[in-house]
Amino acid sequence: MNMESIIEQLRTNRTASREELVFLLENCGDTEREALRKAAQETALAHFGNKIYIRGLIEISSVCKNDCFYCGLRRSNGNAVRYRLTKEQILSSCEKGYALGFRTFVLQGGEDGCYTDEAVCDIVRSIKERFPDCAVTLSLGERGEESFRRLRGAGADRYLLRHETADEAHYARLHPANMSGAERQRQLFALKRLGFQTGAGFMVGSPYQTTENLADDLLFLKRLEPQMCGIGPFIPHKDTDFRDMPQGSLTMTLTLLAIIRLMHPRILLPATTALGTIHPKGREMGILYGANVVMPNLSPKEHRKDYALYDNKICTGDEAAECIRCLSARMRSIGYQIVTDRGDYRE
Repeated sequence: MNMESIIEQLRTNRTASREELVFLLENCGDTEREALRKAAQETALAHFGNKIYIRGLIEISSVCKNDCFYCGLRRSNGNAVRYRLTKEQILSSCEKGYALGFRTFVLQGGEDGCYTDEAVCDIVRSIKERFPDCAVTLSLGERGEESFRRLRGAGADRYLLRHETADEAHYARLHPANMSGAERQRQLFALKRLGFQTGAGFMVGSPYQTTENLADDLLFLKRLEPQMCGIGPFIPHKDTDFRDMPQGSLTMTLTLLAIIRLMHPRILLPATTALGTIHPKGREMGILYGANVVMPNLSPKEHRKDYALYDNKICTGDEAAECIRCLSARMRSIGYQIVTDRGDYRE
């Protein structure tokens, strides 16, 4: 196989095979990675210019019924600090975010049974009534098609549900037996059918992950054709069984960002907090590899440190929401500008 021809296939938006993707990921050196980076950056600039969209992240609950082996919020972690935000706290966070220029709010939380369909629909309607020019994104785990239908009817615009890994056997090594990778994928396709701008994604360097797993993730994204994709390096949490596992690679994460941008030219692709956690300039590097979204934290400051999916998460202090000014300066330093725009997916 020829590396240059595979990169050219991706650059011209032609699908690569599983074998070609594995070969690329296993043999990508500095020269090839720079070619990928340049092609991905050019693709993002062609579709979005130098605009970077901001999403205001509101972490509404650290309570979760699931026991995913990698997650600091897993049900069996007795050291986790549990909280859930009230509707008033959520709306207050939106109010502060709106004043800072945010026009998309992302409500993220564990699978917390207290957030019934009725409760979440009420919150979504209230946000849309108070901020009619804003988009609402939900990231509340698996809820099922009927629940998604109600949330869509209440006005939710987008839904993020990472598939985590497309390989069923690998999924089983990261999750308890009552969870299914196939069911996760079914719910993602249901979200698309219901008209959500849908986001999938996976961890890079998660325990037991192979290069073949990563190729399968890329091919699953091609089948799903999501409007959004969130990937970030695996970062271990001290209160999980994976505490001693190595964290995911910065280089591999950046390489995959570039590949995803080339395979999905118009996708909304975040430079994640996890990327910024493992490297002080991780988010800037992500932008230069084709990402076009950043998600500062708007959660109430007293709870930011409690939403601990992994250790050493950045932006948990008083300045987390206001770091938009710092983030704007960081983006300007590499030739990009943060825009106050809903940043919807465009066909």
